[in-house]
Amino acid sequence: LAGSATQMAASPVSWSDKALRLLRGLNSFYLPGSSRAQCCPFVVSGQQVGWVPPVVVQELARFSEVFQTQGGSVELSPSLGSYAERSAAVDTVLRCLREENRFRCLRGWREEKYEVMARCCDQPLLAMERSATSLFGVKRYGVHVNGFTRQADGQLTMWVARRSLSKPTYPGLLDNMVAGGVACRTTIAETLVKECMEEACIPECIAKLARPVSTVSYTYEDDEGVFPESQFVFDLEVPHDFAPEIGDGEVQAFYLWPMDKVKEVLVSAEFKPNSAMVVLDFLLRHSYLHPDTEPYYQELVVGLHRPL
Repeated sequence: LAGSATQMAASPVSWSDKALRLLRGLNSFYLPGSSRAQCCPFVVSGQQVGWVPPVVVQELARFSEVFQTQGGSVELSPSLGSYAERSAAVDTVLRCLREENRFRCLRGWREEKYEVMARCCDQPLLAMERSATSLFGVKRYGVHVNGFTRQADGQLTMWVARRSLSKPTYPGLLDNMVAGGVACRTTIAETLVKECMEEACIPECIAKLARPVSTVSYTYEDDEGVFPESQFVFDLEVPHDFAPEIGDGEVQAFYLWPMDKVKEVLVSAEFKPNSAMVVLDFLLRHSYLHPDTEPYYQELVVGLHRPL
């Protein structure tokens, strides 16, 4: 019996179980035992735009001229009536919290703003420093590009990037060929072209051939806050003699790998988790996974598209 127990403990975890574990980790905010029940809705101009963890609520209560923290929610003061007023007031508070070293995430201050709104298609209500968005659980949007090549035999290979060791988040991990957040007053199309050139030296004439094919959406939490994110996914088929080049230094290398290798590594600790979701979406759309042979096919599809 002892030997059987040892064998069971040593049994390898299947690819399917690893993929399911990946998706559960990225949707942790909605799993039992999360902090969701303790978080307060973040309300701006009558609209809920995020979730504020209890430890953040305690700090915001000091800034009563900007945040109203009574009644089980955190509401931006109605006296701040415009986009500019809201943005300036929140920025002042965040800079104060940064100066006081209240939250670890603010040590990664970027001087880059994300827009805050209830839905991606809505008019933005304010702009917020990117590194602070997890403190308010506001939605963040990005663009991710699957770069792939069709070989002479018809088989696909995919370009995979390795992140620079100097990146403030996920240094050294594998990533999509191109990926980047949608910054303030920037469209999705503009982000696509910008990130392609900056990260991989892909000229605009090629970047514009990328096709919007999907989104992946999820909400996770960690000790830096709540992260509701949606990535706009593009497929970019490039010629077999094309190779991305290192641009702004956010990537240290590019690899062209067969899809079997990409599939195997995406469920490992070596791949940036949300970028692994983007590759998983590619595998599903291009029929590398089939409902007759993938036991968690439905769970994988649903897990990639959680409402924010």
